[in-house]
Amino acid sequence: MTNPEFSHIVDDRAKMVDISHKVESVRSARAVGSIKLKRSTINKIREGTVEKGNVLLTARIAATLAVKNTPNVIPMCHSVPITDADTEFEIGRDRVTAHVTVKSVGKTGVEMEALHGLSVALLTIWDMVKSSEKDDTGNYPETLIDGIQVEFKVREDA
Repeated sequence: MTNPEFSHIVDDRAKMVDISHKVESVRSARAVGSIKLKRSTINKIREGTVEKGNVLLTARIAATLAVKNTPNVIPMCHSVPITDADTEFEIGRDRVTAHVTVKSVGKTGVEMEALHGLSVALLTIWDMVKSSEKDDTGNYPETLIDGIQVEFKVREDA
């Protein structure tokens, strides 16, 4: 059996992949995921009556900050110039679905930035509504983040 080749491991240390030989191109990625909430919580979000404030506005800002700080959280991600980041929400009967789209001109993709922004947006929603989601024991039996995935990633050669 041969030893596998690892792109991020050299000898006994972790290392970023060298992308200096790559050509810059326009890159974009979109991630999607959702948070399941009580219907009463969904109604508060729709009505703008959540005690902590505007849930979706706060989550959108959090997503943008997360996108820009991805390499500070995920060790092997390269710093890339973010040229655009956008977060959209769909409020359903028992869940909020978020889509985070990220664009860059660089040598590597932005799917991790989109996933990180999406995850932080959903966590921010949970944080903003947690007082409405708690049961009598202080737990969150109905609250669930799921379906996180990359919807697409695109590279447009220059």
